[in-house]
Amino acid sequence: MLPSLFVSHGAPTLALEPGPAHDFLAGLSQTIGRPRAIVLVSAHWETDIPTVNAVAVNDTMYDFAGFPQALYTLAYPAPGSTELAAQVADMLCEAGIACRQDPHRGLDHGAWVPLLLAWPQHDIPVIQLSVQPRLGPGHHYQLGLALEALRQEDVLVIGSGSFTHNLRELAWHGGAAAEPAWSREFAAWFDAALVAGRTCDLMSYRTLAPHAARNHPTDEHLLPIFVALGAGGRDAASRRLHSSTTYGSLRMDAYAFS
Repeated sequence: MLPSLFVSHGAPTLALEPGPAHDFLAGLSQTIGRPRAIVLVSAHWETDIPTVNAVAVNDTMYDFAGFPQALYTLAYPAPGSTELAAQVADMLCEAGIACRQDPHRGLDHGAWVPLLLAWPQHDIPVIQLSVQPRLGPGHHYQLGLALEALRQEDVLVIGSGSFTHNLRELAWHGGAAAEPAWSREFAAWFDAALVAGRTCDLMSYRTLAPHAARNHPTDEHLLPIFVALGAGGRDAASRRLHSSTTYGSLRMDAYAFS
């Protein structure tokens, strides 16, 4: 049975620039294999209630500006699946979580950048699920629990966000800059809580984790990890697949839950 995954998608240039996280994602299919379909939760799609895209073919969204022109030549026209979108919506509704479907939305860079590296043939059906930042970690954990059964159907659930995400303090002109203590200490606390299965502590990370607000001034880029954690099951074991940093404090950690 497939695990669920959390990956850090970093800056859009991750698709082009070699480095530890790029290389990890490029080898992910060798670790995970080829799923029948993928449900991906991206930090870059925020809605008031959970929403899934229900399209025949996914458009590639260039939801960024000011990056190298080469990024805008990349595309990831993966097939969608209206059937899987309807199934996800039904699973959430059965769990008491209202859900809608969007017949137009494509894949934002939080989705297509890691997928382009991991499964570049773009021949696996992909649907995307939105986040609701105002509802917090507990809500997103419940979203994941509602989707756990998908793993029995060879559907890979991926949360795509960022293990740390304070853009104001990034060393933009020094990709190999030293990681500051406030980033390192937050990551160590979060990893220890995941490995020890301290789910309640994780739900309250903003008050318990060191430097939480500095690492995540807003919640949206960490919320996908709670969906992935829930999709792994209530007693899921957490396994760190990758750990690295870029631009000083932007951590690119990835986890599997099963």
